[in-house]
Amino acid sequence: MKALITGASAGIGREIAKILSQKGYETVLVGRNGDALSALLKELPAKSFAECTDLTDRAAVRALYEKHPDADLLVNCAGVGVFGEFDLTDLDREMEMIDLNITALHILTKLYYREFVKRGSGSILNIASSAAYFIGPAYSSYYASKAYVKRLTDALWVESKKRKEGVTVTLFCPGPVKTDFGKRDGIADGAGAVTPELAARRAVDAVLRGKRVAFPNFSTRVLVLLSKLLPECLMAKFVYKQQLKKANNITLPLVKK
Repeated sequence: MKALITGASAGIGREIAKILSQKGYETVLVGRNGDALSALLKELPAKSFAECTDLTDRAAVRALYEKHPDADLLVNCAGVGVFGEFDLTDLDREMEMIDLNITALHILTKLYYREFVKRGSGSILNIASSAAYFIGPAYSSYYASKAYVKRLTDALWVESKKRKEGVTVTLFCPGPVKTDFGKRDGIADGAGAVTPELAARRAVDAVLRGKRVAFPNFSTRVLVLLSKLLPECLMAKFVYKQQLKKANNITLPLVKK
């Protein structure tokens, strides 16, 4: 079995690669940080490859698939965020985020899903976020990008189940995780952050069992349930308040005070 994992140089993606390698998967580690990928290669017990690739380049994303069309499991874990109120955030960074969080994921999902359908087997694990269930003031473009991942994955799950072609599509939605995700924006992890190891274990378990959606812990599941029960406007105000708390740690003018 062979797995291609984006965002494998750090965080949840790195831990997913370690778990799958321990389970005997041949792994393809995809990321921008070549040194981190090389270091991870030395830790993995099973056969593995490093692909230092810029996933914001559409041609590079297609080339990645063409080089590894034989993967049995696709893990779309690469992602970044852009924190701040919409008029103050940098447009170029936001477009780069959209290219990574949405476009690259869409291309890889499309190409591998087609291949898996032809084969009659294969699995896709898309890492979204609990943010996918909420309106996200002060993190608007990031929340919107994860909502795209959720809606796309939800739709593919229905299609794959209806057609009964042996393909599974799983959505994993972590809440706060103890990684360097917010480092670029200078924001700390949210309350109740879990370790990337725990998140990775739950994600791998979910995709190997063919689950539709999974969360890393009970509190994240409850928060998502509240998003469905309470009015959107009320939840949006709550999210905005929580984001402004993060802004207190920022010296750059990324959020109006």
